[in-house]
Amino acid sequence: MNIRSLTRGDGVVIGAAVLLFVASFLGIYSTDGAEGIDMPSAWSSAPLLLGVVLAGLIGAALVVVSRALPQPRKIAGLELGQFGVAFTVFAAWSALGNIFDPAGGLNNVGQGSDGPDAGTGLILALIATLVMAGAAVATPLVPALQAALVPAPRPAAPQPPYGGQPQGGYGYPGAPGAQQPAPQPGQPYGAQPQAGQPFGGQPQPGQPQQPQPAGDFSPFWFAVPVPRPLFAEDGSPTPIAELAPGTWYLAVEQRGPSLIAQTQDGRRGVLQDTSGIQRG
Repeated sequence: MNIRSLTRGDGVVIGAAVLLFVASFLGIYSTDGAEGIDMPSAWSSAPLLLGVVLAGLIGAALVVVSRALPQPRKIAGLELGQFGVAFTVFAAWSALGNIFDPAGGLNNVGQGSDGPDAGTGLILALIATLVMAGAAVATPLVPALQAALVPAPRPAAPQPPYGGQPQGGYGYPGAPGAQQPAPQPGQPYGAQPQAGQPFGGQPQPGQPQQPQPAGDFSPFWFAVPVPRPLFAEDGSPTPIAELAPGTWYLAVEQRGPSLIAQTQDGRRGVLQDTSGIQRG
């Protein structure tokens, strides 16, 4: 599970789930002149416990877990996140019904007095489930909620030991803070490797030469704010990898608005959506 793949919308869902859990311990009824009487909580009412509290908590857990998994899990053809959204909407609907009829129409039947009003626990449960369901539904639609909940940390160059040269980098040569590969014959020291050429060496025999980057483009490190698909360079519509927030990737070439990115295992592909990326 990748915690850094969680979004701001997931943070709202988590906060609403915490509020719902707290509300489940508060009184669900409120009656005038009943000071000093301990009112029951949602844990004393099976309809409230199953239809509001547990449904909301289960829905929030499914939404968050689905987002944190590297690959979406499906049950009966539906993703876990879709089940979670359905649970949160059901919990909000159930909480709304209990607000209008807290006693379930069973108390004070045939009596001249009204039944008890909704207590603090019911009101907070309604607010929590409405916020939870709204965030779960709106996150895939609102870009502001799709931003990373925990931003990717910027890479920091390691301190040289006792005045020596900086050591190793981040994963493989060329990462921020890494030692530069030895210069090849005819290549000035410190020059960036050309696109299509492996770090620290000449192209392999039989490997096709990649076109030179346009303009004054220089390779740089970047991180994505939300999971982004990486497509093959041949234009295939099937992604070859998924770039996850919290991980640094190397941009080796720019093709129009897209970037040619390289993953830690050496795979290269086209990143079509470059909005909001963070440069290292």
